[in-house]
Amino acid sequence: MKKLYRSERDKKISGLCGGLARSLNIDSTIIRLLVVATSLFSFGTVAFLYILASILVPKETYNSYPDGYEHY
Repeated sequence: MKKLYRSERDKKISGLCGGLARSLNIDSTIIRLLVVATSLFSFGTVAFLYILASILVPKETYNSYPDGYEHY
């Protein structure tokens, strides 16, 4: 199982969607669209969870992934 990190290369705000997309091995645009769509109907719950996860999930470093992150 891959560990979740905030992406340093694929980020728009905090890199959380990019890191989650990499962990799930899907396109980060899909994750971003899902976050925006669900936050419109969740009355702030998803936005709160996004901010909380952005604080708790560590940033990726060069050694975060076995191949390093420049081979993205």
